[in-house]
Amino acid sequence: MKDIFVQSNTNSYHITVGESIRFQLEHYLKKDYSSILIVTDENVAALYLDDILKNFSDKPIFQSIVPAGEQSKNIQTFYQLQTDAINYALDRESLIIALGGGVVGDLAGFAAATYMRGIDYIQMPTTILAHDSSVGGKVAINHELGKNLIGNFYPPQAVVYDVETLKSLNEREVRSGYAELIKEALIADTEFYQTLLEADIYNLSSSQLQDHLQRGIKIKAHIVEVDEKESGIRKHLNLGHTLGHALEADLGYGKLTHGEAVAIGLLFSLHVSEQVFDIKQPFEELALWLKNNRYPLSDIDYQTDRLINKMKSDKKSVKSKIQMVLLKEPAFPVVEELKDDDIEKYLNSFIVRMV
Repeated sequence: MKDIFVQSNTNSYHITVGESIRFQLEHYLKKDYSSILIVTDENVAALYLDDILKNFSDKPIFQSIVPAGEQSKNIQTFYQLQTDAINYALDRESLIIALGGGVVGDLAGFAAATYMRGIDYIQMPTTILAHDSSVGGKVAINHELGKNLIGNFYPPQAVVYDVETLKSLNEREVRSGYAELIKEALIADTEFYQTLLEADIYNLSSSQLQDHLQRGIKIKAHIVEVDEKESGIRKHLNLGHTLGHALEADLGYGKLTHGEAVAIGLLFSLHVSEQVFDIKQPFEELALWLKNNRYPLSDIDYQTDRLINKMKSDKKSVKSKIQMVLLKEPAFPVVEELKDDDIEKYLNSFIVRMV
């Protein structure tokens, strides 16, 4: 079992990664809560909800089960969670547990951030992808015009990451999570990046998986500690997300998983970096790895004008100017503001390269 401490300005917390720790939640709660609401989705509830319920036999405990998938990260589901919290008479000494992947974590975290102006919550990730989203306190829901446009910075009281829950992931969820690990490695640790390129992500031992998760989480935790509210280097964590988020919104949430969209976005970031800095990037190397691991890179409907508009409405844009995280070289990220004409040129040449 590994414990990683995150020191933030608004709230410090521990991230615990281990096996069977979902049965020991009393060790990770900071206080004696008046009641508990578990938020999870249909898929995770069938697998792990009973395990969590067994931790609490001495206090009121409730559950809200939302439909699985990115489509649930909307205002209607958020409102339903608020209604559930009111009906269950949650108060300011209550706790919300986000049991699931990134969608549940973002949704439940945003509900916690806004219910009665903010109550405690903990993250219990059950996907590889959520190693990234569960750390750092970003909570949000989507708008039909853009991803994560409605949200807050609201750190959890703890992150309890039981890797046994990852055994039930399908292939698509595995590759979705590994795209974010690749991103973290590209911005901060070239040795970790090479380790990931050599890994068989669909046939990992528990120790390999835990090592990859811990290394990714440490990169994210360090950046969050330095820049909690994304005024500086935390922006580097958006590598691959400018086009990734635009694709998710344009194709319809759920068509690509978040990680699959980010994988394409990473390639686009490398492609643009080559053009801007006139330096060779590991584009071909990463593209080959993604193809070998069956990421959906072909048959994508790239609508250039729509994608540019989506990128301009992304929360990372400033004054409708597209800002992208690029690499001067691996582990040396920078944020660059790009003109629409240049983005269009880079996107068109990228599409040709991807065919």
